Amino acid sequence: MIDQKLLDELLAFRRERDWEQFHTPRNLAAGVCIEAAELLEHFQWAKDAELPDIVAKNREAIEHEIADVAMYLSLLCSDIGVSLDDAVRRKLELNKQKYPVDKARGKSTKYDRLK
Repeated sequence: MIDQKLLDELLAFRRERDWEQFHTPRNLAAGVCIEAAELLEHFQWAKDAELPDIVAKNREAIEHEIADVAMYLSLLCSDIGVSLDDAVRRKLELNKQKYPVDKARGKSTKYDRLK
């Protein structure tokens, strides 16, 4: 979902610093998880009513964590030859089958428990 020009910049940034050696698929996947946890930390223990204020007050820091997740995920996809757009399209199609509108609308029930 990052366009090719931006991905090329990200890959060049990494290459210039000789960081490919640290970016195994496992390490990049771990980075996604760690940065996602740092994103979640902004919302931990907050009440739903507080969320708009939290986003407003911490927007820049939240954006940085979102960017970190996106960068690690983009590097991982590039390194292992996965098109993120294609993977999302395939998963969306699968989810449409697992969660048909007539059964899933307005429900948070897992697909195997929908009736």
